[in-house]
Amino acid sequence: MGFFRRLFGGGRAVDRYVTYYVRPKRCSEVLAVRVDRYNDLSLSDDGKSYFVRKIARGERCPFPAELLIDFNGSRVEVHVDVQDGELVDEAAYQAYLGQRA
Repeated sequence: MGFFRRLFGGGRAVDRYVTYYVRPKRCSEVLAVRVDRYNDLSLSDDGKSYFVRKIARGERCPFPAELLIDFNGSRVEVHVDVQDGELVDEAAYQAYLGQRA
């Protein structure tokens, strides 16, 4: 049983994935961007830390936002930056979903 848990990541989904909520400039759409700390990260030039760059493009918004996140060597978030958009909280995302329905 322990083999399958390690293979499929049972019980570690909360630690493995981080969700960020982004609103692109000039749009009311809020996008959920999921980052996998073990597959999406790239090693930085210093060889000790990680980073990820994701482009968030919505269905109804023609303007993309770029999410740039820096992580330390333990894959813990250090810095988040959004270009051509803004980082919002989960409440704004839920409000957007409620408004859309």
